[in-house]
Amino acid sequence: MNTSKGSSVYERIGSLERLLLTIVIVSGVFMAVLDTTIVEVILPKIMAPLATDLYGVQWVVTSYMIASATFLLFIETLAKSTGLKWTFVIGQVLFTSASFLCANATNLAQMIIFRSLQGVGEAFIVASGETILFSIYPPDKRGTAMGIYALSVSFAPALGPTLGGYLTEHFSWHHVFLINIPVGIIGSIMSSTMLPEVIERKEKFSINLASFIFAGIATTSLLTLLSKGQQKGWFTSPYIVKLYTLSAIFYFLFFLNEYFSKNKLIEWNIFRFQEFTNALAVYFFILGLSMYQVFYLLPIYYENLRLLGTFDTGLHILPMAITIGIVSIVSGLMSDKVGEQNVLVVSSLILIIGTLFFLPKLDYYTPKKISTLYTIPWAIGVGMFFAPVTTLALRNLGEYTNLGVSLLHYIRFIGGSFGTALATNTLQKAIAKHQESILAEQFKSLSYINLKINEWTQLVSSLYPFDIAQKKAKALLYKVTQLMALNYAIKDTFIHSVYFVFIGLIFIIPLVIRKRGNGKGNI
Repeated sequence: MNTSKGSSVYERIGSLERLLLTIVIVSGVFMAVLDTTIVEVILPKIMAPLATDLYGVQWVVTSYMIASATFLLFIETLAKSTGLKWTFVIGQVLFTSASFLCANATNLAQMIIFRSLQGVGEAFIVASGETILFSIYPPDKRGTAMGIYALSVSFAPALGPTLGGYLTEHFSWHHVFLINIPVGIIGSIMSSTMLPEVIERKEKFSINLASFIFAGIATTSLLTLLSKGQQKGWFTSPYIVKLYTLSAIFYFLFFLNEYFSKNKLIEWNIFRFQEFTNALAVYFFILGLSMYQVFYLLPIYYENLRLLGTFDTGLHILPMAITIGIVSIVSGLMSDKVGEQNVLVVSSLILIIGTLFFLPKLDYYTPKKISTLYTIPWAIGVGMFFAPVTTLALRNLGEYTNLGVSLLHYIRFIGGSFGTALATNTLQKAIAKHQESILAEQFKSLSYINLKINEWTQLVSSLYPFDIAQKKAKALLYKVTQLMALNYAIKDTFIHSVYFVFIGLIFIIPLVIRKRGNGKGNI
C-alpha cells in the first residue's frame, strides 16, 4: 500500500516512534484477544445473574466468536473508505463500549448482543492492527514485527484462564469486562493521535452486501454447528443437519455471487500468491485445528482430572503462555536473521516432538510441576510458528496485505472451531471406549474388586450406616473408573491433535523449498 507521496510508511517513521506505535497496537490487540478465553472462566458464575443454564450461557462465547469471524470479511471494505488507522480506533471504541455494556448486562439476551458487539470490535482491532504493525517495519524487520504481534495472539489466550480466575476469585465476574475500560479508553486516545495513515488514497464506501450477508449466514451456521454439535448429538440431530444445510447453501450462494459480481467482497487475485495460499492452509491445520485442541484440553486436564481450581489451573498453564510469548519474539528475530524457512523447519520438528512425545505424558500421576514442564516443548514449537509463516504469507501481497491478514484470521477462527469440536468429540468417544475397557477388566477380576469394596466399606463404616458406607465405596470405585477413563482419553486426544500438524506440514514444505521472491510488497 503506497502512500500518496510515493514513499512507504516505514520510511517516514523513526525508531522511537515505531516503538511507541508498536506498544499502542500490541496493547490493543492483547486486550481484544484476551477476551476470547478470559470469559470462559466466568460462565458458571453468570448463569444465575443472567437467568440461564449451562447450554444457554455457552452463547456468551459462541456469539463473540461468530461476530468476530463474520466481520473479518468486512474489514477490507471498511478500511478502503476509512483507512486502517480509523478502523483500528473504531474497533477499540466499539470493544471498550461493549465491555462496559457486558459488565452491566442483566439477562442472557443483552449479554449475547453486547458480546457480539465486542466480537465485531475485536475483528477490527486484530486485523487492522496486524496490517499497521506489518507496514511500519521495514521488509528486513517484518519477522520481528510478526513475532511481537504473536505475543498478543498466542500469549493472551493462554493467559486468559489465569487472569479470569484471579479476577473472579478476588473481585467479581463484572471485573473481567470492566478491566478493559481504562485500557480501551487510553488506547483509543493514543491510537487516534499517534497511528499513521497507512491508506491515504481512500475510496468511497461500497460493499457487496449480498456477498457479506451470504458469508455471514454461512459462517454463523457453521460455527454454531461446531459449537453445539456435541451437545445436540451431531448429525443425529435435525438442528445440526439444518445448520449444515444452511452453511453449505449460503457458502455456495456466496461463491456464486462473487463469481458473477463486479464489486467483489474479496479480491480473489490474492490466491495467485502461492506462499499466501499455503500459509492459509498452515493457519487452518496447525494454528487452528491442532493448536486449539491443546488449548481446549489443558484446562480439562488440570480442572477435571487433576481437580485443581480455576486460578490454580491458570497458574499451571501460565509458564506455557510465557514461553509462547518469549519464543514468538525470538522467532521473529531469527526469521529476519536466518530466514523464515529455516525457522519453520526447526519449529516443525519441535512442535511434532512436543505434541507427540511430551503432551501425552500428562496423566493423573504426573507431578504437577513436571506436568508444567511437559507443556514447554509444545509451547516452543507453537511460539516459533506464527512469525515466519505470517511473514512469508504477507511479504509479497502489497495492496492485498490487509485482505490477507483478514483471511488468515478468518481461517484461524474456522480451524480453531473445528479443532475444539473435534477435540470434544474425540475426548467423549475415547472416554466411553476406555470406560468400557476398564469395566471389562474389573469384571474379569470381580472377586478382587469386591474385596476392595469391602475394605473401603469398612474404612467409612464408622462414619455412616453400613448400607450408606457400601454405596459410598461403590461410588468411589465408579469415580476412580471415570478418572482413569478420562486420564487415558486425554492422552489419546493429545496424540490425535498431532495428525493435523502432519497435514499442515504438507503445505509447509512448499514454503520451505520455495526461494525468496526478489520483489517485496511495498507498503
